[in-house]
Amino acid sequence: MFKAGKWKNATVMVVIILLLTGCGAVRPVETGSGLPNSETGGNGEAVDFSLQVDWTEDTTGSSVQEMTADEGALLSSEEDFDVSSEQSEVQNTVSSEVTLVMVGDMLMHTQVNNSGKQQDGSYNYDHLFANVADEIREADLALVNQEVIISGVDAGLKGYPRFNGAYELGDSLVSAGFDVILHATNHAMDMGKEGVLRCRTFWNDKYPEIDVVGIYATAEEAEEICIREVNGIKIAILNYTYGTNGIPLPEDMPYAVDLWNEKQIAADVSRAKEMADLVMVCPHWGTEYVLEETSKQRRWAQFLADAGVDLCIGTHPHVIEPMEVIRGEAGNEMLVYYSVGNFINATSGTAEGVSNRMLGAMAKVTIVKDETDCSISAYEAIPLVAHVEEPSKEKNTVTTYFLDDYTEELASRHYMNRVDPKHFSITGFYKLFEQVFGER
Repeated sequence: MFKAGKWKNATVMVVIILLLTGCGAVRPVETGSGLPNSETGGNGEAVDFSLQVDWTEDTTGSSVQEMTADEGALLSSEEDFDVSSEQSEVQNTVSSEVTLVMVGDMLMHTQVNNSGKQQDGSYNYDHLFANVADEIREADLALVNQEVIISGVDAGLKGYPRFNGAYELGDSLVSAGFDVILHATNHAMDMGKEGVLRCRTFWNDKYPEIDVVGIYATAEEAEEICIREVNGIKIAILNYTYGTNGIPLPEDMPYAVDLWNEKQIAADVSRAKEMADLVMVCPHWGTEYVLEETSKQRRWAQFLADAGVDLCIGTHPHVIEPMEVIRGEAGNEMLVYYSVGNFINATSGTAEGVSNRMLGAMAKVTIVKDETDCSISAYEAIPLVAHVEEPSKEKNTVTTYFLDDYTEELASRHYMNRVDPKHFSITGFYKLFEQVFGER
């Protein structure tokens, strides 16, 4: 069964129904993608979202780079169709259900780091999540891509190009309702071996109930497969990055970061399938600022589908990219979100179209299990806006809203009105989201 994929409220609806053939079964559908041209990054018409910039370095907080080689009921014709009886039958066959949400990159640029400093000198980052936390907490399972390492204020907060976040950011992630922290990113080694050790020690000691995936302090940690059991459904979660911006892994800790290695991934997925009802992989991949998946992402997604992965949600491009259902070589099907974009960022870039980086997505997936099968029954992409105001002594507002809750008054205060006024607007964001994820 694969029910519906949709935008939240005023956004796009993708409706799918499928027959269960096994855990994570989905059926490919037409979503009316309306994808941007692969060379222009946009349609070049009334609203131009093109990214026609040959950047050799990233002024936004990540190096611009391609991945390296190390690095898927027929309704009755009768007018008096009994919907209630159909719903009752479905409810009788589903023994358990899980709602999973995931948001994209926590990109802690200097202004975002500074936004947490309180008048007494302490730090608090609850404001980053205040406007979306209800949805995160209501989910049965919530994941976030923690783009930057968290090794504490005393190690020195840092923005681009080598980031470091405060431990208090971790406190706020937990308070917001996240259960799984994804740390395998190209910035995982920004603070070196010590940064990885400090980050894992923080999570292990203060929040042992939180699963941290993608970075490890010991070889034993690296061998573990993250399995979250929720409502009787076991979900395996794996996380890999294409690289670490050229910073090598420590010689005595070659396991410190989960790098893309197909032999290792195939082995991990095989183990995970024996342990879990559904296998999810969160790859850090793609090319930054490109609004559609690359050929390498498609190839890697096919590899994951062929390996038997059920759900794939990607990060790293810092903009949203399409979602689709692809079929594996064994006839299985995998739902993939190529990129859910940024959750929070305060890019200092000034190129035309830079406001695209302020639009992200919350992936929301419903997983069901009955006596014989586990499957994805529905999915949606909910648009988000990273709201950043001009920094000042009196006010330094950095937070994220659902696009449906974002007002013209809020938009009028966003610093993108100065940086990219041609493209920054609420209407423009709706059009961009529709451009990437498809028309209704």
